[in-house]
Amino acid sequence: MSSAPIFEIDPRTFSQDPYPDLKRMRAEAPIAFVPQLGATLITRRDAIFENEKRIDVFSSDQPDGLMTVLMGQNMMRKDGAPHAAERKVIFPTVSPKTVQQVWKSQFRSALAAILDRIAPLGQADLVADIARPVSGEALKAMTGLTNMSWQEMDRVSQGMIDGCANYAGDEKVTARCHDCTTSIDRHIDARMPDLLATPDKSLLSVMMQAGLPDAAIRANIKLAISGGQNEPRDAIAGAAWAVLRHPDQLGQVRDGKATWLQVFEEYARWMSPIGMSPRRVVQQYSTEGVMFEPEDRVFLMFGSGNRDEAVFAHPDRFDVTQDCGKAISFGAGPHFCAGAWAARCLIAEVALPMLFERLPGLQLNGDAPFMGWAFRGPVSVPVVWS
Repeated sequence: MSSAPIFEIDPRTFSQDPYPDLKRMRAEAPIAFVPQLGATLITRRDAIFENEKRIDVFSSDQPDGLMTVLMGQNMMRKDGAPHAAERKVIFPTVSPKTVQQVWKSQFRSALAAILDRIAPLGQADLVADIARPVSGEALKAMTGLTNMSWQEMDRVSQGMIDGCANYAGDEKVTARCHDCTTSIDRHIDARMPDLLATPDKSLLSVMMQAGLPDAAIRANIKLAISGGQNEPRDAIAGAAWAVLRHPDQLGQVRDGKATWLQVFEEYARWMSPIGMSPRRVVQQYSTEGVMFEPEDRVFLMFGSGNRDEAVFAHPDRFDVTQDCGKAISFGAGPHFCAGAWAARCLIAEVALPMLFERLPGLQLNGDAPFMGWAFRGPVSVPVVWS
């Protein structure tokens, strides 16, 4: 175990709002072992930024990690050349060009259909009624699993996320995760013949065209689903909530003084839908007076780094005018989120502007509780419109 000082947390409180504890860690023990999480947390932005690139020390290859055990070894759990090779294979699906020429119109069509159904009702939950289905429909298109309903996409995504965070070893959570991965495999099996006959730009198709091994194809589809559903869902509903809570900043967007991309980037810094990325220490290493030992588990706390007082002018404030260029919302090193361009398009170019165009007089209609620290987002966002 690392020589980092011990920092105790209450897991329930940490899940409800991790930021007070993370602020104390940055001030008192910026690299700290948290026994309740069984890991050493790196909490300052610059330390995360630098150490994420040290793949010779902090490896993503975690053969005994929950993600690898439950979902197979995907590219996020590989380093160096193997990671780069698979990242190159999937680039035709997630490239800026493909996002703009192929996926953007499908994102717009999916959301338009949802809003056509929702708009006459005058009220909704942004999470359940809008963000969840549009994220699911977008993910169906991009993965190639168009034979899966968005409801099933949402279910299997959440089931895998819960499984990968099941450090307490709850057998029911593990069983649900296995059920979810089995469902994904069935849908992959059913789609492969069609995509073999008629290739497209979907993730499943481009990996098949590149001749990637079957196990890698399945693991990477599961990776895309595990992250590609909840993060856009949480960011769409959360960013809309943020500007509704801060009408002066919504006014800046409407007046042309700020963009929806600024809203999304600042929200992603402020609330960090992806709050943490795990690593495995592969060799003895010392930094900032802390000695790491091989097989130590380390959490790179993006959510903490994004609120680092030494980097951001107003770290705890949602402010679309502040410089968030040093945010690490999508990671910082070779594992920078491959879906970043798709996320920016779906959220900032499609979902947010369409919501406020199609739902005039949109306003909050109750509390919006947030949960999570590894993945963070609103549980519900009740709204009404005229």
